[in-house]
Amino acid sequence: MTATSPGSVLAVFAHPDDAELWAGGTLAHHAAHALVTVAVPFHSAERDSEAAAGTKVLGARLHQAQLLDPTEIHQLLIDLRPDVVVTHPVRDVHPDHRRISEAVLAALPDAVISTGHPQRLYTCDTYNSLTLDGPVRADTIVDTTATFGTKMQALRQHASQPIESHFGPMAEHLGRLWGARIGTTYAEAFTALPILGRLPAATQL
Repeated sequence: MTATSPGSVLAVFAHPDDAELWAGGTLAHHAAHALVTVAVPFHSAERDSEAAAGTKVLGARLHQAQLLDPTEIHQLLIDLRPDVVVTHPVRDVHPDHRRISEAVLAALPDAVISTGHPQRLYTCDTYNSLTLDGPVRADTIVDTTATFGTKMQALRQHASQPIESHFGPMAEHLGRLWGARIGTTYAEAFTALPILGRLPAATQL
C-alpha cells in the first residue's frame, strides 16, 4: 500500500536507532505532512546525540525520558493525543523491545478512555521479521520506496552502532522483502493491535 497521512504519530521505541531501522521510511513520509514524535529512553551522551540527528533527518521530533514506563507514556498520550501509535512487537526477541511494548499497552486504556486517542495502534518489524511466536504477521505493508533514502540517511547518523556491517544490510534486506510482497522496491511491515477491542479499518497507518 502507498503510505497516506494519518495525522499525528507517536513512535515509542527502546533504542535510539529503532525508529529509523524499523519504521524510518513510514515515519519520514508522515513527518512531511503531520507531527511525528519519536520517544526513546536516554542512553549515553553519544547515542542521545545520534538520536537527535536521526530524528531530525526523518523530520520528526525527539522525546527522551530516563525510563519510558507506563506513567511516562500515558502522559505523552494525554499531551500529544496522537492519531497513531507505533511500537515494538509484543513478543519481540529483544527484551528491551518487549518491555517498551508492554509499557505502551499498559498506558493505552486510560488515555483512550479520557481523550479518544490514539485511534490506531501498530507494532513494527523486528530482527529478520521473527518474533518469539514466529514470523511477523503484517496486516499493513507500507510502500516506502520514495523515503527509503531518507531512512538510510537517518540510520547512518548512528555512527556508534554497526550500521554498515549489520543494521544497514538488514534494513535493505527487509525493505526489499516487504517491497516484493506488494510489488514495490521497498516497504515496511506493521501489525495492527486492538485498542479496547477495536481494530482499525484503515489499510495504511
